[in-house]
Amino acid sequence: MLDHILRKISFGLILIISIFFLGSVSFAQDIIIGGALSSTGVQAPLDEPGLRGAQVAVKAINDAGGLLGKKVKFINLDGKSDPVVVGNIAVELIDKGAALFVAPCDFDFGGPAGREAQKAGIVGISTCASDPLYSSWSLGDKQFTLSMWNTTMGAAAAEYAYRERGWKNAYVVTDQFIAYTKSLSKYFLEHFKAIGGTILGDDKYTQGDQDFSAQLSRIRALKTKPDVIFISSYQPDLSTIIRSLREVGINAPVMGGDSYDDPGLFEALGKKFGNDIFFVTHTWMGPESHPDMPKFINLYKSFYNKNPDTSFVATGWDTIMLMAEAIKIAGTTNGAAVAKAMESSEFNLLTGKLSYKSAAEGHAPDKAAVLVQLQDGRPSFMGWRRPANPPAP
Repeated sequence: MLDHILRKISFGLILIISIFFLGSVSFAQDIIIGGALSSTGVQAPLDEPGLRGAQVAVKAINDAGGLLGKKVKFINLDGKSDPVVVGNIAVELIDKGAALFVAPCDFDFGGPAGREAQKAGIVGISTCASDPLYSSWSLGDKQFTLSMWNTTMGAAAAEYAYRERGWKNAYVVTDQFIAYTKSLSKYFLEHFKAIGGTILGDDKYTQGDQDFSAQLSRIRALKTKPDVIFISSYQPDLSTIIRSLREVGINAPVMGGDSYDDPGLFEALGKKFGNDIFFVTHTWMGPESHPDMPKFINLYKSFYNKNPDTSFVATGWDTIMLMAEAIKIAGTTNGAAVAKAMESSEFNLLTGKLSYKSAAEGHAPDKAAVLVQLQDGRPSFMGWRRPANPPAP
């Protein structure tokens, strides 16, 4: 009798241990992707849509059977638009087993995550950091960005202005906030001059300023009026500057980069002020940009019950899908192997075809850009652009 009881106890213990072990193995077999995309603060309009796109991508991958026979688990903690918080999150999630890392959409905010990923020997990809500082030169041989660099973004804007529209004179206004805004203006200015344009003024301001009277006075005092005004900034400053220009009768077309790809800007400008505005961004959320876009839009709608309203949604989807394709090619999540797969392949993404140069060449992304026009407060697709000879980083 005692022997029978002991056998039952032993079987029960084995069963409990087995269940615990199997559960642990199941968790250990997940491919964990960490992230520190910001849902709050100044980066939220760029990062939060990317987070939504990434979540849809993970569901799609798992619904199709996962990767390497494993489920993908994406753990993102709010980076709070704070580089220190972003770096701490990267350390925390890498310690918990993240095999890859999704970094925020900017060098200043995403760089700390890239550095921690590099220390851990894993691949990190920023959803849309476009300053060439976000490179293997600065961060290490396993770090990439999904975005075109500002060399391409600025040059695409310059070529559209000068070659397609015949705008010969430009005035530049730059927010001194972060590397992105400064380098975007730098490369626009360099390329505009290189192809024959004239820069009438290279003006600056500090983010958060609500008084642009000095800049407006300098523009109005110009003997030669600008054909186009290039403004490198973020919301909410962007709408304030553009409204201020129009209110004093400065009606020159306005151009900028992907920070304009923000529904908050369209709403703030409305029909009255949202006219003759052009910007370069990552893709267009419509069937004209990519044959797979309608499928993605349907997946997104089934997940969030609304249409995607900015290309930053697609950057999140593409970042996860880029990771997935590289893992498939490598046959492993090993950082060196995944980085090699990314360096040696071309990827057909919603944000365009993408390939990378070697680590010695900065992992420079070879990628086209999309041009969008804002008229009556509504954006419209103007096609893909690839500048012929963008400036060197």
